[in-house]
Amino acid sequence: MFFCIKFRNMLVLKFGGTSVGSAKNIQKVVQIIAAIHEPKIVVLSAVSGTTNTLLEICSQLQNDLKDNALLNVHQLHNRYLDLINDLYKTPLYKGKARGFLTIQFNELISLIKTTEAATIDNIIVAQGEILSTNLVQLYLNESAISSQLISAFDFMRIDENGEPEIDLLSEKILPILAQNPTGNLWITQGFICKNTLGEVDNLQRGGSDYTASLIAAAVDAKEVQIWTDIDGMHNNDPRYVENTFSIEEISFDEAAELAYFGAKILHPQSLIPAKERNIPVLLKNTFNPQQKGTIIKNKTVQNGVTAIAAKDGITAIKIKSYRMLLAYGFLKNIFEVFEKYQTPIDMVTTSEVAVSLTIDNTEFLSEIDTQLSIVCVAGDFSQNKEGISATVFNALREIPIRMISYGGSNYNVSLLVKTTDKVAALNSLNEELFVENLAV
Repeated sequence: MFFCIKFRNMLVLKFGGTSVGSAKNIQKVVQIIAAIHEPKIVVLSAVSGTTNTLLEICSQLQNDLKDNALLNVHQLHNRYLDLINDLYKTPLYKGKARGFLTIQFNELISLIKTTEAATIDNIIVAQGEILSTNLVQLYLNESAISSQLISAFDFMRIDENGEPEIDLLSEKILPILAQNPTGNLWITQGFICKNTLGEVDNLQRGGSDYTASLIAAAVDAKEVQIWTDIDGMHNNDPRYVENTFSIEEISFDEAAELAYFGAKILHPQSLIPAKERNIPVLLKNTFNPQQKGTIIKNKTVQNGVTAIAAKDGITAIKIKSYRMLLAYGFLKNIFEVFEKYQTPIDMVTTSEVAVSLTIDNTEFLSEIDTQLSIVCVAGDFSQNKEGISATVFNALREIPIRMISYGGSNYNVSLLVKTTDKVAALNSLNEELFVENLAV
């Protein structure tokens, strides 16, 4: 009974690679963790830059460049030695951290020297999260903050389709937490998991967000907190548009549209378990924790446009055939081709004799133009109240629009433009749709 009551107030906090990207940043993360008194599970990504280096090592091994791979491992080891020298205060914990690194990197070198390259990619890539969580756990110990490190390999599983099962996750993680009923803080890895064969695997890039949401659903947490390096979700892309602002509250449906269509703060899949279990997701800035951030939750979408995002690297495909006229099953045949090659479709429009669609994966295509971008305008378009869609199109009156997707969702209008027109489109929409905010 104590266990059930205690973990009703559980929080799940995820810190991304930038948040743990240096000794100074790790110290900020620990300050944030220590200031939160509710029971919490902290999910950590790899230190920024580590996963890219590990993927490069995998690529070098695949191309039979073992010496290059070993040199990269040596350089990565040195970067971590510099990190622990700055992170820990006492010789005791500096020594413990060096000892841990020696073991991990020696095992990695041995694996590279003795194992067939094709079988160890996932093991190599998993080292990033293993390194970050163990080093943070040691720093918590040095700081006299009681915590327990639990391995994602002990509870995070994916099925034969690469999909995690929340019920199985709950079945495995709750007994692990119950082993320490007086505990208040657990540290674990994002991204990594095991598959049905018991092999090391992962939830794909951006999977640490997904890990946090899955754990929250499994323990019925009160809230998921995603800590990054920006003040929540913005109404537009601040890299290209001036006078943007942080959104205080947004619905799951709107946030999912924005995440899929280019809002980099959040991994699109990560919202699904939280939405299904009605667990709010709070987006916060590690480097500006006083800011409110953005809360994502099940709520009625307010009338009007909430935010705008854009996704680059889009390819448009037009399929035209007079056999489509008055025919049935033609669209099914088209979509089966994309299913066969596991290529998701972003937008689709049809006429009597043609289908236009967009994709962002051109692995199975060649000699095509990918210099296109999808601009997603998220908000309430269910009844086109107050001429919202007219305002959207009026804002883009001087921007050539290649394709429009409207009506497939009540929560977005998607427009395909040349990538060279993307910044102009984002700014024009910002000026037309958020005029009241800009005037403040």
